[in-house]
Amino acid sequence: MALLTALTALLGIEHPVVLAPMGGVAGGALTAAVSEAGGLGMIGAGGGEREWLERECAVARSGTEKPWGIGLLSWAIDRAALDRAIAQRPAAIMLSFGDPTPFAAAVRAAEIPLMVQVTTLEDAKRAFELGADVVVAQGAEAGGHGKGRGTLPFVPAVVDVAAGTPVLAAGGIADGRGLAAALMLGAAGVLVGTRFEATTEALLGAEELKAIVAATAADTTRDRVLDIVVDSQWPARFTARTLRNRFTDTWHDHEDGLSFDPDAKAEFRAGVARADLDYLPIWAGEAVDLIAGCDTASAVVAQMVDEACQAISTANAQLNVGTPPA
Repeated sequence: MALLTALTALLGIEHPVVLAPMGGVAGGALTAAVSEAGGLGMIGAGGGEREWLERECAVARSGTEKPWGIGLLSWAIDRAALDRAIAQRPAAIMLSFGDPTPFAAAVRAAEIPLMVQVTTLEDAKRAFELGADVVVAQGAEAGGHGKGRGTLPFVPAVVDVAAGTPVLAAGGIADGRGLAAALMLGAAGVLVGTRFEATTEALLGAEELKAIVAATAADTTRDRVLDIVVDSQWPARFTARTLRNRFTDTWHDHEDGLSFDPDAKAEFRAGVARADLDYLPIWAGEAVDLIAGCDTASAVVAQMVDEACQAISTANAQLNVGTPPA
């Protein structure tokens, strides 16, 4: 069964599966692998640092001739950073976490599909007003930064105000059942992060991969500990979901004290420097329950699509049981 949606038609891809542009995870190799498998790979370019962006885009370009995109943090970029991304001529540019207003027109003027990730209905409405070609509705189950509502009620709420613009579901989706459910909610596809962390192409170390595979949703936490300890400029309204460790357990719900504790900050830096899992940030969402091992990105895409097709076929068969003939 082919899963053809408004997203696949817009971007010229085979499957409605998009790689979340995770900073420090989604480099050129992972991006190319997802695109080669028929999804849309997205480079996590963050603030658009020139050297990193150019290097990873070159890796993506050498790994695939299929469409791939670039994700940027709205709060962290300026026009020069956006222009660097536009110059790479990606198949799409995603703006996340912050006000996309200063940058939306430039992306559209470059005739590059604009994707905007949102965490509230108000932000979604603003994205549609700005002319976003795709809006990503991210639920609070997602790994990394986010805010607010659960994916299940949030996605259809965004679909209801989308007026036909494709909406992607994000947050807590790691297999084909999640993809099938997103399509039933009216989404045109899914944005997947944590599941693609546990792949051979992700920019993560062996111990981090092992921790993700071993974790359950109960092993995650959402707070601002890992932003405050490094004096990050991330907007305070976006908390972050990561795997719990000794440091986050100590400071969870005590972030204000951490802000003024230089000894704790020094302790954290030393722990990260020696790659100690009691300190090392590992961004992961509640979908870790569904990850049984590390695989290639192409295998993840293929399995996700196959499972979604099977789930939809099974649901159709069950709904047709006992249906009287026409």
